Amino acid sequence: MPSSRPTPEAHAGDERTTELIRWAAFSCVLVPVVLLWYGTSLAGTAGTAVGLAAVTAVCRLLLRRSERCAARLLDDPPPPGVPHRGRRQHAGTGSHRGGRHSGGGTPVG
Repeated sequence: MPSSRPTPEAHAGDERTTELIRWAAFSCVLVPVVLLWYGTSLAGTAGTAVGLAAVTAVCRLLLRRSERCAARLLDDPPPPGVPHRGRRQHAGTGSHRGGRHSGGGTPVG
């Protein structure tokens, strides 16, 4: 029976995402303050704050979704009948990457 506890790697990723979201929220507060300090209009500053908050919310949503998908891929075993191809995932035996191949050691001229 698989354990429901998160692995240390998953926990570290979650902490990084949380820290990133905290910095984004901090910037959502800091940027409007700086804009007001330098004399930007209140309406322009408010629009900027709303835009930054919307972008931050969408990024947070996408980061969390990405983490869930990655965790699901790591937890699920590969479907039966699918061979493990290793890191480079060659198409099969005898496959070559592009380029011209000359016979033996003869120079191409």
